[in-house]
Amino acid sequence: MAQQCPLIFRQIDATVTRINTLFVILGIVGFLATGNILILLFLIIDFFLRLYGYKRFSLINGLSLTIQKKLSLSVKMEDAGAKRLAAFFGLIFSIVLSVASLLNADVTVHITAGIFLFCASLELLFGYCIACKIYYIAKKIYPRGFA
Repeated sequence: MAQQCPLIFRQIDATVTRINTLFVILGIVGFLATGNILILLFLIIDFFLRLYGYKRFSLINGLSLTIQKKLSLSVKMEDAGAKRLAAFFGLIFSIVLSVASLLNADVTVHITAGIFLFCASLELLFGYCIACKIYYIAKKIYPRGFA
């Protein structure tokens, strides 16, 4: 079986997604620098809006579209499946960071934030999606769950 990303046969602009990723990275760094859990709450709400069909209400997505237009950045269309899966992982990471922060589990916060920043940085800098690799491994281990 060839390595693959989840496909949903709907296209989105990968350039906008990468700008979204930059804002997420800045949010996580801002949270780590200030300890302000409201930043994580903002990210959770924004991920939720983007994942569940309310992109027009997403501040991050709106800013990313504006930046793309103002800077005349190229449009690069890709299947939305991989980006959607990555956003789902981002939502989970943000929730875990929030819970760990509320529980004062500093080691968990730093490890989770480090993994999150590493994965997001790979997407931002190289367009490399860790979520696709996890999807591929999970599909190989449990093929019925993806039928």
